[in-house]
Amino acid sequence: MLYDHVADLEFQIEDYSLEQHERATSSGFTRATTVVSLHGDGETGRGEDVTYDNEAHDTLHDADVDFPVTGEYSLDEFSSQLSEIDFFLGDDPGQSIFHNYRQWAFESAALDLALRQADANLAEQLNRTYEPVRFVVSTRLEDPPTGDRIMDWLDRDPELEFKLDPTSEWTAEVVERLAATDAVQTLDLKGQYHGTTVDQPADPELYERIVEGFPGALIEDPELNEETRPLFEGAEARVTWDYPIRGVETVENLPWEPEWLNIKPSRFGSVQSLFDTIDYCREHGIQMFGGGQFELDVGREHIHAIASLFYPNAPNDVAPKAYNDPEPSADLPSSPLMPPTTPRGISWE
Repeated sequence: MLYDHVADLEFQIEDYSLEQHERATSSGFTRATTVVSLHGDGETGRGEDVTYDNEAHDTLHDADVDFPVTGEYSLDEFSSQLSEIDFFLGDDPGQSIFHNYRQWAFESAALDLALRQADANLAEQLNRTYEPVRFVVSTRLEDPPTGDRIMDWLDRDPELEFKLDPTSEWTAEVVERLAATDAVQTLDLKGQYHGTTVDQPADPELYERIVEGFPGALIEDPELNEETRPLFEGAEARVTWDYPIRGVETVENLPWEPEWLNIKPSRFGSVQSLFDTIDYCREHGIQMFGGGQFELDVGREHIHAIASLFYPNAPNDVAPKAYNDPEPSADLPSSPLMPPTTPRGISWE
């Protein structure tokens, strides 16, 4: 099992620090994250908290509190320690998944530190090899949607591939225009999101346009009800899940055994939950691709490294950070991303 390769890694933490990052994004909102740095034995391990609540990052940054994380641990011991810490300081976060995001920041930083103190990288520790990572660009269309944004991207790089978020405003003409590019790999219906800024209620007409209009694409997170479930009959193999996936039990609870899953490491909270789920997928023949969370710093490197080890050739929603800038530069990395030459820890550097 994958976790057995890292559970007993020993490391020491002498101190830690938090650094808040903030940046406007191409999706029209300001993203805040917090980078957790754990220091010990002359090394620093880093992880990124991707909680989608800017005030929660402000509160963490301004809090006069020392979390009990210093000491000597194995990774498994440290994970148990983290599960006992209230990282939201008595406040109930806006979404329960935010607990996982913050734990992942500390735990991924610990794994990074443990590997660095052992002068190793994640590939070596797991007896695997870093491979070039295929990526797609995730974006929403303009308002009202026309597809011009995708055409502009393809003018810059005709080889780009995309993951898009359809909305009820997508017309049959927009679907036809986008489908004709053969560049759309995944369509995220956002039907599993409730009470967020990206909610897209179940829309049978939209679902039908997407299922029929993109016959070769993956379709992510539909909301299934009496009206929408019949639309996926015979197309179950194309349906992939993202938001509900937080561990093996959540995979087992899906409406049917999936062919594809979107793996976002931060959703799992712990390294063990992530690795156990990857093991489960490999044992059951479930294909995986990586997903991102608008990471602003080291968290993006971590998802590149994990994608490189387990699903490098999939349509990974892990485009480099620069693709999320409101005004992306002209000099952007192209797919696939090549592995680092001298990797250490779990960073892609």
